Amino acid sequence: MKFLKYSLLAAAVAAAVSGSADAKTYKVGLDGTFAPHAMPKLSGGVEGFNVDLANEIGKRLGAEMDITAAQWSGLLPGMQAGTYDFIVAPTTLTEERTKSMLFTEGYINTDFQFVIKKGGPKITKLEDFKGKVIAVNKGAVYDKWARELESQIGWKVESYGTNTDAIQAVVSGRAFANVAGNTASAWAVKKNPQIELSYIHSTGKVFSMPFRKDSAELRNKVEEAIECMKLDGTMAKMSEKWFGVTPEKGSALITVQPGYGEPGFEGYDATEHTPSCG
Repeated sequence: MKFLKYSLLAAAVAAAVSGSADAKTYKVGLDGTFAPHAMPKLSGGVEGFNVDLANEIGKRLGAEMDITAAQWSGLLPGMQAGTYDFIVAPTTLTEERTKSMLFTEGYINTDFQFVIKKGGPKITKLEDFKGKVIAVNKGAVYDKWARELESQIGWKVESYGTNTDAIQAVVSGRAFANVAGNTASAWAVKKNPQIELSYIHSTGKVFSMPFRKDSAELRNKVEEAIECMKLDGTMAKMSEKWFGVTPEKGSALITVQPGYGEPGFEGYDATEHTPSCG
């Protein structure tokens, strides 16, 4: 009986340390090679928008964030297996994923952003790219999307081994524009004064944080922290720091959704609440 008592006590202590909504430490995972969300630091470790986001969430929850950088392919399975309490890597919210996971409301719009040479003509619609060469990262979702529209728009798509090479094609004049994810494009422009942001194609999708289906209480606590960061301007400051972009009205970076989760998706909880922003 004494052994059972101590075993139960140990289990309770372990739950308070990690995994529960009131834990003192959360084990979280991200892809450490996805700039500017997470990337290696010269001094060791990782840095980026999502690293700052994770640490700020921990600060607001009064808990330590045990951040592990791993390959993207292993993050979601690792969370489901209990290796991570939740995932702080940018994760596109989809109907398919909500069947097996819970998600917070979106915190970044994930759109397709074009980059052109600085001083180039203003582009206001996709049709303005007719007759232009569009450089893409070979095999990326942007490659497939651009090629599917090749005959419709009348642009020519050229693929490169990396998005950095595709950007260089724009700088050198071999391509008129590059298209990639909006945050990656913003990061490229922030680092390279020879290019500028151009047309943005809205996908209607967002990045969100995934949790196991049995972690509704933890999901809700993390979401409230994110909502407070939207309301007090922290998310906007982080966007300016890492993307060089001030969020526009309606952006997921600054817009708080009602309830918990993203409205319209499985796992959404419409319970009204006011986040406790200290």
